[in-house]
Amino acid sequence: MPPRLTSFADDARIAFDNLADRASGLVNPTVRLGVTGLSRSGKTVFISSLVHNLLHGGRLPLFEPVQSGRVSAVRLEPQPDDAVPRFQYEDHIRALVKDRIWPDSTRAISELRITLDYQSASGWNRLFSPGRLSIDIVDYPGEWLLDLPLLGKDYRTFSEETIALAESGVRSELSRGWLALTRAADIQAGADEMVARDLAVAFADYLKACKADERSLSTLPPGRLLLPGDLDGSPALTFAPLALPPDGRPGRGSLWTMMERRYEAYKSVVVKPFFREHFARLDRQIVLVDALQAMNRGPEAVQDLERALTDVLACFRPGTNSLLSSLLGRRIDRVLVAATKADHLHHESHDRLDALTRRLVDRAIERIGMAGAGIDVMALASVRATREASVKRDGHDLPVIVGTPMEGETIGAERFDGLRKTAIFPGDLPEDPESLFDRIASGATGLQLPDVNVVRFRPPQLEETGGGIKLSVPHIRLDRAMQFLFGDRLA
Repeated sequence: MPPRLTSFADDARIAFDNLADRASGLVNPTVRLGVTGLSRSGKTVFISSLVHNLLHGGRLPLFEPVQSGRVSAVRLEPQPDDAVPRFQYEDHIRALVKDRIWPDSTRAISELRITLDYQSASGWNRLFSPGRLSIDIVDYPGEWLLDLPLLGKDYRTFSEETIALAESGVRSELSRGWLALTRAADIQAGADEMVARDLAVAFADYLKACKADERSLSTLPPGRLLLPGDLDGSPALTFAPLALPPDGRPGRGSLWTMMERRYEAYKSVVVKPFFREHFARLDRQIVLVDALQAMNRGPEAVQDLERALTDVLACFRPGTNSLLSSLLGRRIDRVLVAATKADHLHHESHDRLDALTRRLVDRAIERIGMAGAGIDVMALASVRATREASVKRDGHDLPVIVGTPMEGETIGAERFDGLRKTAIFPGDLPEDPESLFDRIASGATGLQLPDVNVVRFRPPQLEETGGGIKLSVPHIRLDRAMQFLFGDRLA
């Protein structure tokens, strides 16, 4: 079940915030769009490209308000939340367009407001609508979203589930050092700060090893142990699961008591404020995933991605926002799950990536018993870093993609310098994702997933118009994502 806050004080504060948002929206209609994603999925790139294409008249044929010419002006405006850092759009675009490097990944929450002036498609609405919509983009790490289910778990449940997962598959190798410390700890002995710190460090190292590119695992709560920020070294982050006996209670002043108290502090100090101040105020949400990287890392990474999506979707209650629900208990009425880096495949495989991600989402929805209304799935590339071509091999045309691999990338024995373009055959995704997932679920020994060449390319070099103006950032299906996420609010 989705986590819920049971404190009357928390519920009252959420209701108050929603009332304030509603009152502000009467003067300036606004949609709050949450943008998050699992590791390496490209949240910063998505936001930067979306804003750049809106500001610079990008090619958006599937975004109806722009395609029909009803949008008359687009501009950045000061964000409404003064206590939240601004998303540094200008710096990220400079990195993408001028330096041709990918911007730094999201490590904390940030916000950006972009406002569109438009003419309603309905003559009746034009009489009453101000013809203006502000989109408040709220960017936050996916690790924070995966923390929300902790609100519904006590320390025993958290410990048992985390240790059971750590003992499975490839995680058993990565967790060996931490689990050895955990099993050796005397949990009823007096609380010792050094023991607690050693356990917390070992646990965090295990989570970091799971997240590393070599493994690309996705289910990694508590997320702030990976992104501690200004809480680094605080008691709320100096805890770890313990191997608890089936029965019994923690002794007064014991290590067990200390860890349990700090786990509850983590929920109170870290998770609840994020839920109350940010997540509970969202109207729409996009969750970005790197399904190609998971496919490239093997069956266990794919299963872990599905597990993470199950936890993520359990946090949402997609459905229509009534006036009452908007005022008292806002509901995210549209959720988009997008598989990124579609430009790493030939267009013939885009629909296959879409189908593979859709099956991942469908399986997650089935596991938590929720309806799929309000949820959509697509494959996209926020920034298209490649172009398509074909080469002759053995008398046949072979579809390839052409781009500039980043410095240090390798294909076979070849190592790239970051300057030279190359053509690669990206590989094929399966036509039938159902049979693939059936084989993964069966645990077939030596199962090999389809071979997909996941190569990191540099951002594209943008051409200039005759007036020296840079063209907008190229993309794949970004316009379709815009149409789903807020196109209806510009009708």
